[in-house]
Amino acid sequence: MKKTLGAAVAIGALLLALTGCAQEAGGGSEGPTAPEDIVVGFAQVGAESGWRTANTADIQSAFKDAGIELKFSDAQQKQENQIKAIRSYIQQDVDVIAFSPVIESGWDAVLNEAKDAGIPVVLTDRAVDSTDDSLYVSFLGSDFIEEGKKAGDWLVEEFADSSDPVKIIQLEGTTGAAPALDRAEGFAEVIKADEKFEVVASQTGDFTRAGGKQVTEALLKSNPDVDVIYAHNDDMGLGAIEAIEAAGMTPGEDITIITVDAVKDGMQALADGKINFIVECSPLLGKQLVDIVTKVVAGEEVEKRIITEETTFTQEQAVEALPDRQY
Repeated sequence: MKKTLGAAVAIGALLLALTGCAQEAGGGSEGPTAPEDIVVGFAQVGAESGWRTANTADIQSAFKDAGIELKFSDAQQKQENQIKAIRSYIQQDVDVIAFSPVIESGWDAVLNEAKDAGIPVVLTDRAVDSTDDSLYVSFLGSDFIEEGKKAGDWLVEEFADSSDPVKIIQLEGTTGAAPALDRAEGFAEVIKADEKFEVVASQTGDFTRAGGKQVTEALLKSNPDVDVIYAHNDDMGLGAIEAIEAAGMTPGEDITIITVDAVKDGMQALADGKINFIVECSPLLGKQLVDIVTKVVAGEEVEKRIITEETTFTQEQAVEALPDRQY
């Protein structure tokens, strides 16, 4: 009996010692304690626009500067690729998963898998359409509805003295994507107060310059007397400029153009008078994401919704801002 009790005590002491060693080495349930011990899996939408390229570069740079390992994947605008990447990060047992959802819906299953694995998820740039907000710890990004409202507010003010009908073509972002849905919603909410504003055509250009050009070419044929083009991002607006010029018209004069993002190419077009107004949507989320990740790993609370600070630009403001533009 004494021998059995002595053996049990010895085994218990050994297990306690091993546990202590693991905790001292930074392992166990407490997780990593230093930046170099943290591993983050980031699943990006793709490289469909200048904005997205700048967003990727800023995030990669911020994590490199912080000394945090970042595993990166490019979904090429396909949800199935993002889901595959997230499942890979779960298998690799990363400390945090961050991603910018291609579309809003269809994430509950894979995010529940991350939750069951004890891996916190941070949404960047875009939201998910889920009733269970416990599936992510924080959402960092713009208020897309507010961006749409800003575009609508400027349009209403610009045409305040006109009693003529104002015909609008809307170039939508990727179907089902949060910025496409919300920018359309915010814009529509503002212009509905005045019957002279009418969206005569609305079609996706998939957030790409080529898509914006192709859609504009087709829609101009059926709507040759359009007054305004509202593009959900700069790249589609830049594609629209090419289509308008190919049709023998002057962008910014014959057709008023409003876009969202404020990347350098868009800002240059605004400064040149080819775009009339831009609502900013900053891609520089890297430092804020690093801050969220380090707090989450340390067990600190983070805000559920973190909105980036942004502005708008007229032609004069674009000319002034361009020399110091980071993206």
